[in-house]
Amino acid sequence: MGNNESIAGGQKAVPAKETYVWYKKFMREYPSGLQTLHEFKTLLGLQGLNQKANEHVDQVYNTFDMNKDGFIDFLEFIAAINLVVRGKMEQKLKWYFKLYDADGNGSIDKKELLNIFMAVQALNGQQTLSPEEFTNLVFHKIDKNNDGELTLEEFINGTEEDQDLLEIVSKSFDFSSVLKIIYDGNQPDTEEVSFNPCDKADLGKVGIKW
Repeated sequence: MGNNESIAGGQKAVPAKETYVWYKKFMREYPSGLQTLHEFKTLLGLQGLNQKANEHVDQVYNTFDMNKDGFIDFLEFIAAINLVVRGKMEQKLKWYFKLYDADGNGSIDKKELLNIFMAVQALNGQQTLSPEEFTNLVFHKIDKNNDGELTLEEFINGTEEDQDLLEIVSKSFDFSSVLKIIYDGNQPDTEEVSFNPCDKADLGKVGIKW
């Protein structure tokens, strides 16, 4: 594992002491160097979810599994966290698009958007907008040619040009609670270096390459 797709700029290593600490912890918990979907859910305390929430978690896991081998290795794990914490908005929008595009055909239709938002709602709790309202709003604002589908370009350009919509989309995929579980609930050993994702520039060298 450790495929090059998980590393931005073709770099082969991440020279960050904090990342090494996390690597040792990752390998202690997953000696094979691979995290399964079940282990991913266990890490985040996501057991007993309803069907919609489970589908959303599965989709998140699959987007982080860059080489689609059914596992997450350490570089994919760090790259995923780095995307959520330090990724630029365009990178995050590309990731959101991949979450929405359930069948992977390169476009989003209303059914896909409705289903993923229903799953997000089931996982995160009540949202300001209902799934139907959210879906209709997105397509009303972004689907310029009214063909009932959104391309990646339409999604990114339309969302970036509409700050209200951008805020709604961002809040819908707020992973702060997940990050709190990862960083506060699964911190490195106390005698080792602590890890603060918000101010460690070295992690910017690791990223998901779309």
